[in-house]
Amino acid sequence: MFDKTLSAGAVIAGLHDGMTIGIGGWGPRRKPMALVREILRSNLRDLTVVAYGGPDVGMLCAAGKVRRLYYGFVSLDAIPVEPWFRKAREAGSIEAHELDEGLLQWGLRAAAMRVPFLPTRVGLATDVMKLNPDFRTVKSPYADGEVLLAMPALNLDVALIHVDRADRLGNVQTLGPDPYFDELFARAAARTYASCEELSERLDLKYSADARFNIVERSYVTGVVPARFGAHPTSNPPAYGWDMEHLKAYTTLAGEADGWSRYVADFVALPEAQYLERQGGAARLGSLPPPVF
Repeated sequence: MFDKTLSAGAVIAGLHDGMTIGIGGWGPRRKPMALVREILRSNLRDLTVVAYGGPDVGMLCAAGKVRRLYYGFVSLDAIPVEPWFRKAREAGSIEAHELDEGLLQWGLRAAAMRVPFLPTRVGLATDVMKLNPDFRTVKSPYADGEVLLAMPALNLDVALIHVDRADRLGNVQTLGPDPYFDELFARAAARTYASCEELSERLDLKYSADARFNIVERSYVTGVVPARFGAHPTSNPPAYGWDMEHLKAYTTLAGEADGWSRYVADFVALPEAQYLERQGGAARLGSLPPPVF
């Protein structure tokens, strides 16, 4: 059998400066944070990041890893604007491409379909065109002649996602109520790496009712990384919720002069196992209640 199992360190060691990286999940929900922390520990820089952003984007901005950012929002939900992203955006230290949530999805879908753009009415007669001056319009070749925005494909070098289950062949499953757009991130990328809560030799997808949780074919998955609680401090329903205590402390540090260096020393500089133990280990993290909306 072809074994796609990798360590987080091996995944990040295979990346290089200037890459376009898509990060799955949604705000503070099911983000591949173990992989993001590994990027923070690396020397990678000048990245283009595509995301429905949460602490993943904020941390990468705070660490000076991001040169260009395509996003529909960057939020911690209960904390409306991610604080470290806010600091980077207000300082002008990143090249920001602000998109409607649907436009971001449409750009990923175009890349997934291997077409250069997809037409849409979204964004016309709004500041989306002003904030993205490279966007173009196209005229329908049919009798209607309608002018539409041509949303360009958001082609990714790498996609990072987090899942509940994976096997060594690269099959993946998410068990939560919302798959977000992780399938499109995977299909839009030249390489996709999935961190997982559980790794098995082989998932039974042929006859199992659980096959419906298989969000993307294994041919799109380049590697799988065992990472129990790998979404922390974001949520991963139904297994665990977000760690709002941690996120509030993280937010408070954004208002302090040495806040980022303190966060790095306390949490990022640690090996992943020690990071999780500092959060209270499996007993506490497994008991975090999933948020209810």
